[in-house]
Amino acid sequence: MKPYRRLAIASGIVLLTMVTSGALRAAGRSAEAADPPGWDPKAAASYLDGRATFWTTWPNAARDHDTFCISCHTTLPFAIARPALRGVLGEKAPGTAESRIFDNLLTRARGHQEMEPFYPDQTRGIPKTSESRAIESVMNALVLATRDAESGRLSADTRTAFGVMWPLQMKTGPQNGAWTWLNFGYEPWESPNSAYFGASMAALAIGTAPEAYASTADIQDNLKNLRGYFQREFDKQSALNKLMALWASGRLPGLITPEQRASIVEEAFAKQLGDGGWSTAALGAYERKDGSTIDTGSDGYATALATLALQSGGLTTSEPRLRKGLDWLRHHQSPTGQWVATSPNKQRDPATEPAKFMSDAATAYAVLSLTYRK
Repeated sequence: MKPYRRLAIASGIVLLTMVTSGALRAAGRSAEAADPPGWDPKAAASYLDGRATFWTTWPNAARDHDTFCISCHTTLPFAIARPALRGVLGEKAPGTAESRIFDNLLTRARGHQEMEPFYPDQTRGIPKTSESRAIESVMNALVLATRDAESGRLSADTRTAFGVMWPLQMKTGPQNGAWTWLNFGYEPWESPNSAYFGASMAALAIGTAPEAYASTADIQDNLKNLRGYFQREFDKQSALNKLMALWASGRLPGLITPEQRASIVEEAFAKQLGDGGWSTAALGAYERKDGSTIDTGSDGYATALATLALQSGGLTTSEPRLRKGLDWLRHHQSPTGQWVATSPNKQRDPATEPAKFMSDAATAYAVLSLTYRK
């Protein structure tokens, strides 16, 4: 073979290699552009919608006037997280499940004086009526404020909901500034330790409400008491409750001190596991009532809450440990759309509905974390 032919063939091989490599890189870039989140928002929406639809017809959730209760684990997280998926999925308006949850809440909020509490004293014992009234007032305010934040206008219904919530704020005792909360002995949402969690939800509602509601003159004394409660009771709280406070503090400035904020961040990263996730078992002194061994590996609930709180508390995804936690979420969504977590209270049969409650909250919080925008 003549030298010039060998040179031409070699040049052709080099050119083909360059073209092929460029095509592969372009294909890789196209694949990355087609799936930038690394998780499946559509599957998450499908799971959340299905769980919300189930709740509307579950006999255990039914209440008077053809309504149903709003739960800390399923429908409340759904109601504040589902709007975040609309922009991602290009939805123009709330879907059937979201509208049903919201309309039920609005019915109860507007008719609160005639509505029987979620758990009346007559059937559940004192003080379940007062606990139920307080928890519902906070939930109503949070969901309505979240909906108003989309339009940027504070609605009359939300003003009314806050008007119901504030008089139920405690004025004396160790929980002065907070709200009494349901106590059925179930962590982390319905236990003697849940008042801080509930106050965080109230703070989120206040800070989320549009039109600078948190600056309203006639609630400043209430806010002073709320901030006083958070700072005064801080050292007594579980890591989970402190993460809730960090989340809320991103919406309501001054809720905790800069030193308290820094201590939460330090403790959160100290509890992060090697795979990038967090374990719910590490966020509180939980012992299962049935004596079964609590799961200690990374789970969807703890990882979602930690990454959401850290972002709300001011950390950005340039922080390697936070980014690692978000990557854990991206890589641990189930094929059916949810992030899995298990109960810290007892070993539950996966086929039963209560076994899914932790995963319901985990999925909603994961959505909020993965779609977080300051």
